[in-house]
Amino acid sequence: MCNCYLSYKLLYTMALMRKYVVAGIVRYWLIHTDYWQTIANRVEIATPLNSWKRLIEGVYLYDHGIDPYEGDSFHESPIMLLFFHFILKKVPYLLPLIFTFMDILTAHILYKTSKAFVRLFEESQEKNKQNVAEESKTMLLNKSQLNEAPDYVLSVYLFNPYSVLNCVGMTSTVTQNLLISMSLWGAASGQRMLACIFIALATHQALYPILLVVPISILLADVNKGCNKCSYIRTLLAFVLCWGFLIYISAYIMDGSYSYVYNTYGFILTVPDLKPNIGLFWYFFTEMFEHFRLLFVCAFQINALALYVVPLTLRFHKEPVLLATVLIALSTIFRSYPCVGDVGFYLALLPLWKHLFTFMQQKFIVGCAFIITSVLGPTVWHLWIYSGSANANFFFGVTLSFATAQIFLITDLLFAYIKREFTLKHGSSRRIDDKPAKLVLQ
Repeated sequence: MCNCYLSYKLLYTMALMRKYVVAGIVRYWLIHTDYWQTIANRVEIATPLNSWKRLIEGVYLYDHGIDPYEGDSFHESPIMLLFFHFILKKVPYLLPLIFTFMDILTAHILYKTSKAFVRLFEESQEKNKQNVAEESKTMLLNKSQLNEAPDYVLSVYLFNPYSVLNCVGMTSTVTQNLLISMSLWGAASGQRMLACIFIALATHQALYPILLVVPISILLADVNKGCNKCSYIRTLLAFVLCWGFLIYISAYIMDGSYSYVYNTYGFILTVPDLKPNIGLFWYFFTEMFEHFRLLFVCAFQINALALYVVPLTLRFHKEPVLLATVLIALSTIFRSYPCVGDVGFYLALLPLWKHLFTFMQQKFIVGCAFIITSVLGPTVWHLWIYSGSANANFFFGVTLSFATAQIFLITDLLFAYIKREFTLKHGSSRRIDDKPAKLVLQ
């Protein structure tokens, strides 16, 4: 029996290693093909915030004693500037290997995080078992079903075309995904400082990860099983101190100047660069009258940064992992400069909720929409920019459809959770107090 178990563990470990090796080779090979430059310049992959071309331009300016934040080309944080300045000066030949390693490490951290999440889910299911209706006990997940989820998470991130292309394009989103995955792993492991440091680093780079402070606070309180109110305050205080320290260090790197703030946070919030991307901002503000701009910038940013946090937290505070997944997805859809790397990251978290897929009604429609828009996007872009036989409306129509598909996916996932929760508690009869009941997502 012991030998069989050891053999199974060995085979399982070898299968995991094969996945890592194959995914790494694919990424490393694509970076060295003739198509790398084309991939790195695609609007779906590179944005004014994460573009590799803009990053090396900022490093060049910094290396020659010119403030890279004086112009309008560089918008990364000074910490990222210093990090890549060191790499480009010392080991530029290792860049493809470094980006490949960071992306594979992100996949591994997500795998470890998923295992921790599954353990928490198993404990929660066991604790609430007495509240489950007798006829619904068959819906409870067994150990083998739960243990499948981390493998699916790993596979989806490693072989998702969005994640692969994001790594091949050598965008700074690769670093952002690594930071977010580390913060989620820290929270799932009950390590407050680790989670706060990495979510502060992610926020310092891209601002929108600040939304994850809420689910991380709830998750840390659940894992550490202490006083919830005290835990929330400690987490918030640790995050604010870490973020403040990063802002101070960045100013120190820039010789005591805080002018970089406008070209990082200010650039994200005010959206001055209207180069097309897979988001919704660029088209609206291209068509917008200037005197309405401030109003709509505020409305769009409130929608991306604040609108959904409170209602979703009130409803799903008992499921911080689901809350984190949904907030990551919503910030990806509504941020000012999204890319496919952001989409690939949250799609990798969805297998954690594969037990909800049977309750989802729009899987086929959403799947088709993802495939069609992913193919149509580059096609319409070529027709618009190179052939001149289309216009901006065509490309925006595709990006709008892509955003709509993502919204359908998230609402379907949330509704599936509510349906499963109802079924577990009341059975599959859809009746409460002998009266017909109707499920409504509010």
